[in-house]
Amino acid sequence: MDESRPSGGPDSEEARLAALDERLRAVREREAARNQPKGHATDANYRLGSKVLAELLGGIGGGALVGWTIDRLAGTAPWGLLVMMFLGIIVAFRNIIRISGG
Repeated sequence: MDESRPSGGPDSEEARLAALDERLRAVREREAARNQPKGHATDANYRLGSKVLAELLGGIGGGALVGWTIDRLAGTAPWGLLVMMFLGIIVAFRNIIRISGG
């Protein structure tokens, strides 16, 4: 043992400060990792919601457009529009159920 350095001297204080710095750095890293946004799940959910909305609007709008066209050509207003829009809604819900895995 080195007699020139008393116990509790600068070396032990430096070691304590180094250990404290290491612990603070580890806590900061854990806190930064915890506060990072979880973008992957959010992006996937956003894409799925957009796909469901597109299916719903496309089914209703497509059915309405086809029904309106049938009504204009055949003179069956409003029955073509109503029937085709109803079929468009059914197809849209079927696709949404398929997307959701059900």
